[in-house]
Amino acid sequence: MRRLLLLTMLLALVLATGTAPARAEVDPTGRWPLRPRPTVVGDFAPPASTYGSGHRGVDVLGRVGQPVGAALPGRVTFAAPLAGRGVVVVSHGDTRTTYEPVSATVDVGDRVAAGDLLGRLQRPGSHCFPDACLHWGWRRGETYLDPLRLVGADRPVRLLPLWREPARSGSGVGLLVGAAQPVGRDVGVALRGRERGVAQQFLDRPQVRPTLEQVGRSSVP
Repeated sequence: MRRLLLLTMLLALVLATGTAPARAEVDPTGRWPLRPRPTVVGDFAPPASTYGSGHRGVDVLGRVGQPVGAALPGRVTFAAPLAGRGVVVVSHGDTRTTYEPVSATVDVGDRVAAGDLLGRLQRPGSHCFPDACLHWGWRRGETYLDPLRLVGADRPVRLLPLWREPARSGSGVGLLVGAAQPVGRDVGVALRGRERGVAQQFLDRPQVRPTLEQVGRSSVP
């Protein structure tokens, strides 16, 4: 009962103080840069800092010479070799998408529609050499975004329960990947795209984290 009471108090705090993050913008609807729909062989893993390690986009499997199309309409702002590989950048207002390694068939300043040809996939500079794969990125300013959000294919995040004591009678509340349904002593909730960023911002708030940790330490009668 104590745990359920604490969770109820936490939810009341959220509703009363407006601690939920502001409404997120809706992601634009884009297109896969390779057709037919490619296999994702390298997941998005943004760096913790500007110069930190990570994977600043996704890698999708293709073939040498395969046409590479724009994911969104915009204007070409870069199209040239960079560090031994061809790179194309398309600006979409406050965001931009990047494509490499690509032998560009467009020039800086060209306007493109979603799906328009940007160039052809190359092998040199491929992240999955000797196979050819396209490294596809999406950025807003200096913030790296998951380009799979543009095509509704971003993968769910796994939020584990904050407590791990042995199962007892009764049930707990946690977050797991999957449909919203009871699974043993946890509750499953599927989070995708911007939803997981919103959830993480909420869980990291100083007025929320201590309460959740207290809930996790409490026992279920």
